[in-house]
Amino acid sequence: MARAVTNRRKLVFTLVAWTLALLIFFPILWTVLTSFKSEADAIASPPKFLFFDWTLENYTTVQERSDYARHFWNSVVISLGSTFLGLLIATPAAWSMAFVPGKRTRDLLMWMLSTKMMPAVGVLVPIYLICRDLGLLDSRTALVVILTLINLPIIVWMLYSYFKEIPGEILEAARMDGASLRSEILYVLAPMAVPGIASTLLLNIILAWNEAFWTLALTAAKAAPLTAFIASYSSPEGLFYAKLSAASTMAIAPILVMGWFSQKQLVRGLTFGAVK
Repeated sequence: MARAVTNRRKLVFTLVAWTLALLIFFPILWTVLTSFKSEADAIASPPKFLFFDWTLENYTTVQERSDYARHFWNSVVISLGSTFLGLLIATPAAWSMAFVPGKRTRDLLMWMLSTKMMPAVGVLVPIYLICRDLGLLDSRTALVVILTLINLPIIVWMLYSYFKEIPGEILEAARMDGASLRSEILYVLAPMAVPGIASTLLLNIILAWNEAFWTLALTAAKAAPLTAFIASYSSPEGLFYAKLSAASTMAIAPILVMGWFSQKQLVRGLTFGAVK
């Protein structure tokens, strides 16, 4: 009897999990399907799900109209640049908070996290004027710095959580053996926190890749990443849903592939230290 109840419970949980997964995945599926429709089929009512004339015309048009490779390269440079710069700054900060905490360490962490609650539009004008005066408008450098600062609280918090799970005695033993601070972080702490660092890196790449507000506000053509590439298919004449879907599919495909192949590392990092 108990086994039957347990099996029914597992079945219910499995059905709920699959339902939620399909609901989350459906917008992506619909975007991909729409990218293969004509504009008429894309706005048809009732919607056409599978039975329509499949075409690659939208992808051809997008390739002819826009320089996808340039936008893709800008996204890669901005995402990786902001991620590695953020890790470079956040690692020693998280180390000091985790292993040499002060009386106000917790307050400092909460203050850093509270900055994420501020609407980005609230600081758009001063940041825009600073970039203009420094000649950094429509440059990858400006976006790398801004996205680093925006995501830095999350990076510090994640690394701090992972570092707290590492016994401090191991680092003390390294110091007794004569390890410098640099050696302690690079050769003792970093290898032990690889899952946490990897998940932090992957999450930050995703956040930077998907950032739209600052990329649209501070770029025009030269440094525009894939988020601006998608937005270019919204025009005063209206939305071209099929072409917009094709552009969106081309923009999200690289990050989806990266997430798929790194899911094991991401899950391992997110559960790092959960069981001691």
